Amino acid sequence: MIRFHPEKRVHLREVRGIILDWAGTTVDFGCMAPAQVFAEVFRSIGIEVTTAEARGPMGQAKVDHIRSMLAYPRIQEQWVERFGRASTELDVNDLYETFLPLQQQILAKHSDVIPGIPEAIAWCRARGWGIGSTTGYTRALMDVVEPLADAAGYRPDFTVCSDEVVAGRPAPWQLYHAAEQMQIYPMSQLLVLDDSIAGIQAGQHAGCITVAVAATGNSMGLSLRDFEALSEVERTSRCEEIAKQFLESGTDIVLDSAADLPELFASI
Repeated sequence: MIRFHPEKRVHLREVRGIILDWAGTTVDFGCMAPAQVFAEVFRSIGIEVTTAEARGPMGQAKVDHIRSMLAYPRIQEQWVERFGRASTELDVNDLYETFLPLQQQILAKHSDVIPGIPEAIAWCRARGWGIGSTTGYTRALMDVVEPLADAAGYRPDFTVCSDEVVAGRPAPWQLYHAAEQMQIYPMSQLLVLDDSIAGIQAGQHAGCITVAVAATGNSMGLSLRDFEALSEVERTSRCEEIAKQFLESGTDIVLDSAADLPELFASI
């Protein structure tokens, strides 16, 4: 289903390229890998976090994600109780060092390409569009993900990782780097697809058209198998609620999946 922001006008006929997120947008239906690892990292030091807390900062660079989780009052209270002091930036770095190898291990199990993505990307290429990508993952993590996606039929022209810019999402720097590589400007001729608020905010800050995905990403938080097990009524209801949240944040368009891109442009 396609939902447009009721108070915005987007010029889709001027689009010359797309920049897609990875986990939850093009691979890893439900954005399962990072959510599992963040919970495990905190569990390893005796702190239990909820699914909502693990998923809340999704889309940010992973070190920023850990920093944001430590800022949650409930998690910080557990930290003080366990260690007798507030967390510091050194603790953020220590947790991040624990996160990286765990994430590499889990990525191999959660990098399946989302159904319909290769076909949608082929459709975009046939229009002569540039196909860029950005991610909250580091280059070392993407060295695990990209070959798996490539083997399954999805390969963007390039990827800008979170550790290749001065700051990750919601800052716009990854998108500016992507636009430079695509040699496309103004930024309003780029479509940014993401499953996180942070990713959408980066698109807004960069001046791009923003497209959120409701069914496949972090907000839904279900694997493909669990999503398909829902009744059609429940799937629709959950997607509509997620879409409402994105539109309230100022997102231009909400799709169920990035695979719906051809349908979006058929609508105009």
